[in-house]
Amino acid sequence: MAANLYVTSAETYSGKSSICVGLGMRMRQDGLKVGYMKPVNVECPLCEGVAQDDDVTFAKQVFEMAEPAELIGPVALTPARLEQQLRGPETDYEARLLNAFEKVSANRDAMILEGGRSMREGYLVNLPPRRVADLLHARVMVVLKYDAPLMIDRALSAHNYFGEQLLGCCINETPRHQLDWVQDRVAPYLQRHGVAVLGTLRSDPLLAAPSVAELSEGLGAENLCCPESMNELVENMLVGAMSVESALSYFRRQHNKVVVTGGDRADIQLAALETSTRCLVLTGNLYPSPAVLNRAEELHVPILLTNKDTLSTTEIVEGFFGRSRFQQPQKVQRFTSLLEEHFDFAALYAALNLKKA
Repeated sequence: MAANLYVTSAETYSGKSSICVGLGMRMRQDGLKVGYMKPVNVECPLCEGVAQDDDVTFAKQVFEMAEPAELIGPVALTPARLEQQLRGPETDYEARLLNAFEKVSANRDAMILEGGRSMREGYLVNLPPRRVADLLHARVMVVLKYDAPLMIDRALSAHNYFGEQLLGCCINETPRHQLDWVQDRVAPYLQRHGVAVLGTLRSDPLLAAPSVAELSEGLGAENLCCPESMNELVENMLVGAMSVESALSYFRRQHNKVVVTGGDRADIQLAALETSTRCLVLTGNLYPSPAVLNRAEELHVPILLTNKDTLSTTEIVEGFFGRSRFQQPQKVQRFTSLLEEHFDFAALYAALNLKKA
């Protein structure tokens, strides 16, 4: 019988998906046969007529699972399924979940079960987190994004909700200057109140960085050059609205950045290209000069063209930082190294009664 770990979170964008992938990869390195499931998703988009969950697709690839996505994500409510559930008769999703779990968990040592976007998701299909953990005989770990002091209340709330099912928590995206405080003050406090802290992971700009492709998609922008660099990660954003005399020193302050500027500011665009810039975003639907395009192509820096104004563009780009997709090799490699340094795998294995193969 597999050891089952249900990973949930108290809020969205806490790093739950990355934790699931990182834990599963470490277990595979330890010689264990690991499977993954996302039991419930009550808001699953359609792609070419089928349910498309990016977390399921990525985990299926990482864990080399032969099972179809319909089994790995058995309760995925597309808009049509949601409407059917509301209109009735209601579907018995519990039976579907149990059937899928029996097939996916067969001949595996451990199952990583990714919960929904919060501890409140799933009631719509009569499968809230505690019920899922009960049905699948899973221990629970809650992922908490650093937010003092709310993360403490969220940890205690999870303990109150899951009871003995909860084996502990992992505090994610902790600012470097707060690491000692979390380890010396918060962790002992939570331990006294029945919540073990299995890991305190520091924040990392790379993990919060969106790709150029994500920015292009979010802006509805036209990509003018260098499609081979669309998967590059953007760690910072600067707005080019100053005089050209000030531009170079300003742009040198930030590395791996996106520069947002007007399409008619060729001087600013060229200055940005001479520093560590991942992409240019030109506003106002104004095409750049041939000199800018040629220099960008030489440096393999994409230029995104949007019809939005600079203020709107800046707000959209800012919204992607900390909310970008995890499914990028650079992020996976960085996050697994963070887990190796700061997560207590020995305690997790003991709680799950797991041993290295």
